Amino acid sequence: MAKKKSEEKTHIPVVTPASLSFLEKYINNPSPTGFEAEGQKLWLEYIKPYIDETYVDNYGTAVGIINPKASYKVVIEAHADEISWFVNYITSDGLIYVIRNGGSDHQIAPSKRVNIHTDKGIVKAIFGWPAIHTRSGEKEEAPTLKNIFLDCGCTTKDEVEALGIHVGCVITYEDEFMVLNNRYYVGRALDNRVGGFMIAEVARLLKENGKKLDFGLYIVNAVQEEIGLRGAEMIADYINPDVAIITDVTHDTQTPMINKITQGDLACGKGPVISYAPAIQNNLNKLLIETAQKASIPFQRQASSRSTGTDTDAFAYSNGGVPSVLISLPLRYMHTTVEMIHQEDVDNVISLIYETLLNIQAGQDFRYIKN
Repeated sequence: MAKKKSEEKTHIPVVTPASLSFLEKYINNPSPTGFEAEGQKLWLEYIKPYIDETYVDNYGTAVGIINPKASYKVVIEAHADEISWFVNYITSDGLIYVIRNGGSDHQIAPSKRVNIHTDKGIVKAIFGWPAIHTRSGEKEEAPTLKNIFLDCGCTTKDEVEALGIHVGCVITYEDEFMVLNNRYYVGRALDNRVGGFMIAEVARLLKENGKKLDFGLYIVNAVQEEIGLRGAEMIADYINPDVAIITDVTHDTQTPMINKITQGDLACGKGPVISYAPAIQNNLNKLLIETAQKASIPFQRQASSRSTGTDTDAFAYSNGGVPSVLISLPLRYMHTTVEMIHQEDVDNVISLIYETLLNIQAGQDFRYIKN
């Protein structure tokens, strides 16, 4: 029997106005793969009041630690980097061709405004594209890596280089954070800086609610996920955790041109997504599900054929095998400049991680077969 409206659980917001202000600042700050440092500084500054220690590795993965002397170690993790472009070739007439840094989508590039990051500061540029008038009567040419180009207002290669632009400069889109219909957060790089935000909010809740954990909690904001989970690989080896809870985004499949038969049936606003995959440790996943059910946190389910494609895989297969689970946030329009998430899903992911931590005991053994 369907619940009456009066019996339905009222959603209680977790994200505060102060938290939202940080999220906006954090999303708007560029943090491209391999160049995450400025974003990591913002994140460490935000999380500092809620933790005991910090650690930053050689490539910029940032860690906030609670109970650093505890022998049993639990990780909650997200990744800090966003997709971007590299300057690859500067023509004699001052145009710039690019290559990907991560999974950047060439089809959305034309007419986008960008920031080219140089030692001299930001240089503004645009992805140019031939006007529709000049394409009439011919077969339409789609955007590809071979034909998209940047125009920074220069007419010679020397002019471009005088601005500080060289091969290897990284390029990010300008688009910034906004709230849509008082319901959705929209912006570039929600994949997955919103994850870093959510795990920081878990630390805030633990502090503000006076919760004491009997294990060490490592709040990890990893670099270089977008090019192969590299930051997670490095930090997993360093921490050597006993448990890892990863959060990342996954696809909302309710919009046109997405096949639910292959991509699953997932929707923004219907709660966190719990994954099933070889890397997912089943006993830890059961704890996750039981926690959601007891706390009346709505959730959805997703299956992955071989790998999750997230930092979960890096943690699961590190250090002889670390019990790991994945909590995903449904997101529309991934790897575009208008990535879109539901604010209640953000609250519920935070709540699910928080409640799960309260249900983990130091020394807990998640093995399937115990001697």
